[in-house]
Amino acid sequence: MKFTPTNRGWSAIAMASGALLLSESALADSLDGANSGWILTSTALVLFMTLPGLALFYGGLVRSKNILSVLMQCFSITCVASLLWFAVGYSMAFTEGNAFVGDLSRAFLNGMTVDSLSGDIPESVFVMFQMTFAIITPALIIGGFAERIRFSAVMLFSALWLILVYAPITHWVWGGGWLAQMGLLDFAGGTVVHITAGVAALVAAMVLGPRQGFGQMALPPHNLTMTFTGAGMLWVGWFGFNAGSALAANGNAGMAMLVTHLSAATGCLTWSLIEWKRFGKPSALGAVTGMVAGLGTITPASGYVGPAGAVVIGLMAGIVCFYCTLGIKQVLKIDDSLDVFPVHGVGGILGTLCAGIFASSELGMFSGLGLADGVTIGEQVKVQLIGIAATFTYTAVVSYILFKVIDVIVGLRVTADEEAEGLDLTGHNEVGYDI
Repeated sequence: MKFTPTNRGWSAIAMASGALLLSESALADSLDGANSGWILTSTALVLFMTLPGLALFYGGLVRSKNILSVLMQCFSITCVASLLWFAVGYSMAFTEGNAFVGDLSRAFLNGMTVDSLSGDIPESVFVMFQMTFAIITPALIIGGFAERIRFSAVMLFSALWLILVYAPITHWVWGGGWLAQMGLLDFAGGTVVHITAGVAALVAAMVLGPRQGFGQMALPPHNLTMTFTGAGMLWVGWFGFNAGSALAANGNAGMAMLVTHLSAATGCLTWSLIEWKRFGKPSALGAVTGMVAGLGTITPASGYVGPAGAVVIGLMAGIVCFYCTLGIKQVLKIDDSLDVFPVHGVGGILGTLCAGIFASSELGMFSGLGLADGVTIGEQVKVQLIGIAATFTYTAVVSYILFKVIDVIVGLRVTADEEAEGLDLTGHNEVGYDI
């Protein structure tokens, strides 16, 4: 479960108790209709982020010969992740287990009935809400290996990665695991979603190598109108992602929605202004990328910070993610095709760190909801850094091993001829545009 702080702050003990919520009597005795209705709506919004939001956003960014391959990957990952979440993912993430992973007592949603509650909402709604997060996280990784990976490798990697990386880290942070017990602040997925996806995408780009022509010729997006459409869907859907993580229709959800919007707007304008100053003109691609950077960076802090803090976070996101994007491609020469690591990975790191600062109630107009009683900003930042380092390291190691193993089993990269012809035709025997 994602735990909601109060204005008086919260404690690691309260977070660790989250494993008990699978019992109907753990946190509430009766269903709350308003809360249930809001989480039902939020669930639809988060799924909307992947289908069609992320699919269109990514689809427009690749070349026309690869548009269907990206759409197919998003749709197929949605299906695979959904069934794996039902089978073992939910149980591994949200049962008591141990400090590192849950047990399999709720495999195949064993014991769940129409009357089962998770807090004061139906457990089925909680399962589905969390499922949409398990869907979009591996889908985000697509941007790291777009236009050059075998479809079979995408499916196998996504399935194994969800079980071996996403579910355990979800347990660490939201399921009462060791980071929850330390008091890590991650309201809606800075570590669980953005750092994991960003790091996995970076590893993918390094293992697969660059696309043909990278650094030697332009590899421009084929349809920025499509990308803009997807970006708008992501912006709206993100309200379910962040405000829904309050798991209630209350003031905390309202504040999370407000700060999410402010950070997105600030990130968009900041990125555009940097481009305007640096290149003479602001680009459409830069505007939507800055928006996503603002959204990803506010995500872990969205339930803890106030409006002024959110604007600062969005400003930092636009600046830091912009220069990291340039550095990854131009300095390190890594072909993270759709900038997953510099936007989501770096944004998740920055936002998780900022949560430990701007959650404090002692920053004047930049104050947040308050840290746990007796916890200083320095102490909280230390916990945040531990969470960032652990998530980064674990994700990088396991993702690297998975890519190497999968390369032996089915092969990761398509042939040079297949890449030149395009993955739509060579992988699916179809084309996106019959012209």
